[in-house]
Amino acid sequence: MAKKRKVDNLLALAVLSVMVEGPMHRYEIAAKLRGRGKDRDMAIKWGSLYTVVRNMEKAGFLEIIGSERDGTRPERVIYRITPEGRAEFSDWTRELIATPEPELDRFTAGLSVVGALPPDEVIDALGVRIAALEATVAAGNAEFAAIRSTGLPRLFLIETEYGMARLGAELDWARSWRAELIDGTFPDLELWRRFHADGVDPAEVFEMFEGGSAPESESKRPSAD
Repeated sequence: MAKKRKVDNLLALAVLSVMVEGPMHRYEIAAKLRGRGKDRDMAIKWGSLYTVVRNMEKAGFLEIIGSERDGTRPERVIYRITPEGRAEFSDWTRELIATPEPELDRFTAGLSVVGALPPDEVIDALGVRIAALEATVAAGNAEFAAIRSTGLPRLFLIETEYGMARLGAELDWARSWRAELIDGTFPDLELWRRFHADGVDPAEVFEMFEGGSAPESESKRPSAD
């Protein structure tokens, strides 16, 4: 179970990841985060950066050590990470690696109610998703190979490697399930088609299954012999 943190926005973790390099103001923080593509690794709302940095200062993870002015630009406050901030960064990273947490996504949400669509529509929708995933995986692999060719250590690409592995696993699963729907080997396909052919209300379907009275598929019914 993840523990409650003083500042639990993942943007705070991203800020700590660059602040360990040395003092900087918010504009430098944002520039480093954008330059390293941190918004691809975690949900970052750039408009929240000021609030997050301020909250981290209140929590004792950052401290103000001065300010600077560049021409006519507004004065920029310079922050430095504190020992408490370094400890928080290490502890938070350790927790994220060691502690599994439910990570729900849109695809899971769709699968949870997929019975609302007829099987043939699902086959078409999966085909669209598979094509998109194939393009994403191909582009990602090409980009990953190009970055690796620069000599950047694998340590700094490990999150990208994990992301590509997840996409590959999702692609394999989507292909496999779609193949079952196409060739008719998905065990509940006949029942699924019958519900839509008969115009059964989805609410009634759920009630039947919850009550243990779901109709058997033709293949499971005893023969008349």
